[in-house]
Amino acid sequence: MPQTFDVVCLGGGVAGEGIAAGLRDSGLTLAVVERELVGGECPYWGCIPSKTLLRSGETLSEADRARTLAASRVEWDVDFPKVSRRVLWMARDLDDARPAAALEKTGARLFRGEGRLIDRRTVEVQGERLTARRAVVIANGSTAVIPSIPGLDTIEYWTNRQAAIPLERPGSLAILGGGAIGIELGQAFARLGSKVTVIEAGLKFLGLEEPEAGAALRPHLEADGITLSIGDPCVGVEKPPAGTPAAPGAVVARLKSGKTIAADRLLVATGRRPNFEAWHEAGLPRTDRGWLKVDPATLEAQPGVFGAGDITGLGGFTHLAWYHSEVVTRRLQGEDARADHTAVPRVTFTDPEIASVGLSEAAARAKELDVVVAGADPAESARGSIHDFHGGAIKLVGDRRRQVLVGATLVTPRAGEILGELVLAIKLGTPLRTLADVIHPFPAFNRVLGSVLTELAAKAARPER
Repeated sequence: MPQTFDVVCLGGGVAGEGIAAGLRDSGLTLAVVERELVGGECPYWGCIPSKTLLRSGETLSEADRARTLAASRVEWDVDFPKVSRRVLWMARDLDDARPAAALEKTGARLFRGEGRLIDRRTVEVQGERLTARRAVVIANGSTAVIPSIPGLDTIEYWTNRQAAIPLERPGSLAILGGGAIGIELGQAFARLGSKVTVIEAGLKFLGLEEPEAGAALRPHLEADGITLSIGDPCVGVEKPPAGTPAAPGAVVARLKSGKTIAADRLLVATGRRPNFEAWHEAGLPRTDRGWLKVDPATLEAQPGVFGAGDITGLGGFTHLAWYHSEVVTRRLQGEDARADHTAVPRVTFTDPEIASVGLSEAAARAKELDVVVAGADPAESARGSIHDFHGGAIKLVGDRRRQVLVGATLVTPRAGEILGELVLAIKLGTPLRTLADVIHPFPAFNRVLGSVLTELAAKAARPER
C-alpha cells in the first residue's frame, strides 16, 4: 500500500531542507526522498569544501604579501595533508547524520534511496510508493557535465567532487572549462603548489560574466602561475605513452590547434546538467537545455508539481535554492507568494572576488534598454592602496529610460560583501539619483561605488544623443 503525505519532495539538498523547515508546524505532512547525502552538493562536494580549499591557498598568498608589506622574511611549507583533513572536516567527513536528524526533527519523514516520479502525485523509492495529496516538489539538483571527448572514458578524471575534497595534490593539473568552478579550483591548487593549465574552448573564460571581469582577473591568475589556454578546444585525451613515468591519473590533452598539454590529473569542469533521470518519465515539461521548465514566478511545472533550486535552470546557487524553498512552502500553505529573479547575486570566490547581479551590458542591450555604463578600478582608491591591491574593475549598467540600475559587476577584494546594496537597488528599482546620494564610509572598499554611481546617474540624466 502506498504511504500518503501532503507533500513529497524529491531531493534532500538545500531546497529540500528548506521545504522541511518551511513546513514545520504547518500541519502539512512531508516526505523527503534523498539518494545520497542530506544537504546535497553544496556542503559535501561544492561551496563549503571548495571555498575552504581556496581559503587555504589564500592564507599562503597572504603570507607572501607580508614580504612586501610587513616582513623581511617569511618561510612556509605546504602541508597538504593538513589542508585535506580540514577540507574534509568542513565537508562533515561526508557524514550527514546530523543534517538528517535535523530534517526529521522538523516533522518530515526521510526516505533514503533512488527516487523516481512515476506520475504527478507518486514517487517510488526502494520498492515503496509515496503519494502526495497536495503537491510534489522536484528539487534533485544537477551533476557535472561530461563532454563527448574521444578518450575521456579511458582516463581517471576528476569532477568537482574529487577536486573539492582532494586526497592528493597533483604536481600538475589540467582543467577542462574556464567557468567559475574551473577557475576557483584552479587558483586553489595553483596556490597550493600545483602547475595549473585551464583549457577553455570558448573565446573567453568566465563566459557568463562581463568581459571586463575576466580581463581584470587574468593577471592575478597568471601571477599565481596559471596558464590560460583560451579558444582552443580539447579534441582528445589519452594516457601518456607506455614507458613514460607518470602519475596514476596522468593525461595528455590534445587541442584543436595541435598543441598537447600533459598533466598528472585532469579536472572536468565544463558545466552542470539536470538530474532529469528521476522524473523525465512523468512527462513534465523541459527547457531546451533539459532543465525542469517552471513558471519563474510560481515555480510550478504543472498544477501541483513544483521545481526548486538547480533543477529549474534558473540559477545554480545555494542561496537561490533556499529562496525557492521559501516561495514554494508559502504557496503550499495557501499564500500567493511569487519568486523574483531580477536581482539574484552570484560570486566567484577567486582572489580578487568577482561579484555580479542583474544584467550584463550585452544582455541589457539585447532587451533593447536605453543603456548607460560607468566604471572604475577599485585599486585606484585609497583602500586599494592601503590593501596593496592592483588591477580590479567595477562596471555598473543603468537604464536611462527608467533611471535605474539594472546590472553590476565587481572585481575587488570583498566584492561579495560589497554587492548587497546593489542587489537591493536593482530589486527595488531605486532611482540612480538616490543611489548617487548614498554616503559610503571612508576608506572602505565600497566607497568607490559613490563615484561610479554619481557618474552613472549623470550619464543617465543627459538626453540621449
